[in-house]
Amino acid sequence: MQTWMISGVSSGLGRILSEKLLTRGDKVIGITRDLKKTLEFTERYPKQFHPIQVDLRDTAAVSKAVDDAFHFAGRIDRIVSNAGYGVFGAAEETNDKHLRDIIDTNLIGSIVLIRSSLPHLRRQGGGRILQISSEGGQIAYPGFSLYHASKWGVEGFVEAVAQEVKPFGIDFILVEPGPARTDFVNALVQPEPLAEYDGTPSAQVRESLKSGSWVIKGDPVRMVDIMLSVAEKESPSLRLILGADAHAGVTQALKTRLDRLNKQQHIAATADYTQKELSL
Repeated sequence: MQTWMISGVSSGLGRILSEKLLTRGDKVIGITRDLKKTLEFTERYPKQFHPIQVDLRDTAAVSKAVDDAFHFAGRIDRIVSNAGYGVFGAAEETNDKHLRDIIDTNLIGSIVLIRSSLPHLRRQGGGRILQISSEGGQIAYPGFSLYHASKWGVEGFVEAVAQEVKPFGIDFILVEPGPARTDFVNALVQPEPLAEYDGTPSAQVRESLKSGSWVIKGDPVRMVDIMLSVAEKESPSLRLILGADAHAGVTQALKTRLDRLNKQQHIAATADYTQKELSL
């Protein structure tokens, strides 16, 4: 039996994951903004499920929630930073509140959750953190600029921190699901469209979301099963991509990026001091 701490347990992958863990007998400390949405877990698994109410935008409350979770459990084996949401709209269509809310939740909230967990994990001799990112942590769709900013940001943070804490037996998995049949699309915050963007790439993505022409192939239950399997591996890869379309999209994006990078090799080198100048 293991103890898990999971943010965003009230919906999506977090809820499915919690259900599976509780069913198999593990303990779950669930971080949620709305306790009402976790009442089912509390009633069905009173000895296994412990909810903590916190808004990830409140950094002090997040740190306290993490401290409270470790104080309650004593030891936490797996941490899943899962809470987050999406904003859809061209960058010009969004406002400062859209920007601050998603960055405070998806990026800063995740950073504080992880950072606050590190002293506890270090003292207990190690642990594993799963950061739920997205294929959108490596590729970008028009209309999702704020969402991508949060996901690209958290991936950079995790890549650096994973190197910092490896000596303490703490490791990370960046989970990168493609589109899945959760409530993500229905819960998107969508600013009022600007007529000037009619017919542009972001408007075309909006139309595909509305019409249903964007076929979502990802099965969230299968995704969670894979996450659980990989989470138990001795030395998992830093990144876990989920979904055939996500794998194809990220592969193509990396190939394009590498091709463009290689074409700049000579230009990049001309920005350095020459060997002769360095020897002076």
